[in-house]
Amino acid sequence: MAIQTAALRARLLCGTALTLLSVLPAAAQELEGDVISLDPILVRQQDEKGNAADRSSSVYVADAELERARMGDVKDLFAGIASVSVGGAIPVAQKIFVNGIDMLNLAIQVDGVSQNNRVFHHLSANAFDPGLMKSVRVDPGVAPADAGPRAMAGRVVMETVDAADILTEGQSVGGTARMSYGDNGGTTQGSLTLAGESNGFEIVAYAKRATGDNFEDGDGTEMTGTAANMTAGLLKLGYESEQGHRVEFSAQQIEDEEWRNDKPNFGPSSGGTYAYLIKRYNYSLRYENINNTGLWDPSATLGYSGTDVDRPNDAWAGSTNSTSRTYSLVLQNEFHLSEGNSITAGVDFQNRKTSISGSWVTPDSASEESDNIGIFAQARLEPTDRLSISAGMRYDWQDFTGYQWLPTDTIHTSSHSGASGNLSVVYDVTDDFALRAGYSNVFGGLDLGDSFEFWQTRDYSGLRPSRAQNIIIGADWTPGAWTISGELFKTEFDDARDGTSVVDFESQGVNLGATYGWASGFARLTYAYSDASLDGAASSNFDLRDFGAPLGHVIAVEVQQELAQYNTLLGGSIEAAAAYDAGGSYAGQELPSYVVANVFAEYSPPAWNGVTLRGSINNLFDETYADRATYGGEFAGFQTMNEPGRSFVVEAVVKF
Repeated sequence: MAIQTAALRARLLCGTALTLLSVLPAAAQELEGDVISLDPILVRQQDEKGNAADRSSSVYVADAELERARMGDVKDLFAGIASVSVGGAIPVAQKIFVNGIDMLNLAIQVDGVSQNNRVFHHLSANAFDPGLMKSVRVDPGVAPADAGPRAMAGRVVMETVDAADILTEGQSVGGTARMSYGDNGGTTQGSLTLAGESNGFEIVAYAKRATGDNFEDGDGTEMTGTAANMTAGLLKLGYESEQGHRVEFSAQQIEDEEWRNDKPNFGPSSGGTYAYLIKRYNYSLRYENINNTGLWDPSATLGYSGTDVDRPNDAWAGSTNSTSRTYSLVLQNEFHLSEGNSITAGVDFQNRKTSISGSWVTPDSASEESDNIGIFAQARLEPTDRLSISAGMRYDWQDFTGYQWLPTDTIHTSSHSGASGNLSVVYDVTDDFALRAGYSNVFGGLDLGDSFEFWQTRDYSGLRPSRAQNIIIGADWTPGAWTISGELFKTEFDDARDGTSVVDFESQGVNLGATYGWASGFARLTYAYSDASLDGAASSNFDLRDFGAPLGHVIAVEVQQELAQYNTLLGGSIEAAAAYDAGGSYAGQELPSYVVANVFAEYSPPAWNGVTLRGSINNLFDETYADRATYGGEFAGFQTMNEPGRSFVVEAVVKF
């Protein structure tokens, strides 16, 4: 067991995907203000498959990071993890890139439900509310067979909060209230979470509201189309029997109704602003037995997810209504062969559709749809105390339906099928040094197109089923209080869909990281370099849209120190990117460098049970910049959507 524990430590980091290392004294756990401390070993242990080889390169967002992001956005979720970049400045425009690859090309699951991920290319497919989240994990590159179809470059797994995450021991009813105010844009937010449990029954209800005005960048320029006007909600019901049979239903929804720039991920321009009504929703019904350890351990997940984008006064003419949605079903069984050895096998189904209607669409409405049935098996084995192996295969059958306008207005249908395989291996050379490697070859079929591009004449004859290959080679070293890691990665896409044609896409690079923890704090440095190319040539944001982004060198630093005697937690972070020539259509135009500092302080008044007060200064030195993952940074004369300038934020958290 000592070797297994050391092996678990040795697999903690996935290059820059380092989890939060904060070894605070036990006394901090007893503070009335609930200062959150979290050892990354415990983060991974919360995942029942955290010791599997296919998790060896996973990014686990720590509980402390989730807590501080609850009144923020997706960018705040991944702060400090250089290999996961988020650009776009506002939630509805924020796009996530993992190792330089757009998250459109990863399998995304929320409460076990597959997400469509296909929306207007100037909007985010990842508008998630961190306030809802219990856990967030990224599996970059090599994904297991049970990740579902189209896990081309990995997957992202999100779980919403349960009653047990809200209630303390002995509580049957409780909750959390939060209020925050940011001076840059005058953004006010409030959320309330209520939870209850009795005789195996559970309920969680959550509501959040955010309002504000446009913010200003570091130069004092107003970024039009950035005002906050968002509403989010979650209702979660569950029942768990004494035998461990658990049934859970969750329904969540996020709405954003505001005037945005004509292209919401662009900065101010002559295009003006237009009303956008955006709604994202996710429904999940799941069954599992949390106590089963034998050969019969079935689970089932039925889900529906989607995004509606309405523009009632469309920039071109009339109004536009777009819907992207996915129905999904997963039936699987886990065969527990012995401790540390299991096989998960099953079948999954997805029906994905994206459609649009508007006076500028010919005909007045158009859509694309696909059905996918897959069978899969994933073995997670530990042949010896020092060796861990994960290997899996799946086979998918896809039926695709689209409109073919050439040579006639006929409906296009085609069927495709293909196999996928993956292999991950971790070997503990010593108790504190491990080597790891992973490879996958993934069938992607035909991806759905961007419905806002359906005004163009489409000819599907040139499309072919896509396929991706991923490889990761890394090492992890944990000498004493240090955790040091590095990895090389490469992802290749063949026949990736680009409108009505296909291209080859590639992203490769390196991730490095080092963390040092002491009795009451930690310091962490992560570094990522990714280089993306299209058809073998260096490319710009424009060339790479929907595939990836030219990120180059990105660095993140975090420091945290607890002052237990003062019931205070202090911390700061730095995010930086080096200048980078993206090449391609805009060769010679350089993505500018930037260095941004942020600081925060938390205070838990001893006399106020369950209360935490937090103050932050974001962009301390008022840097004018667009995040490296934001579109258009290398375009001369183009107004990017800059991040906010210096921002003072105060927040109060009350747990009851």
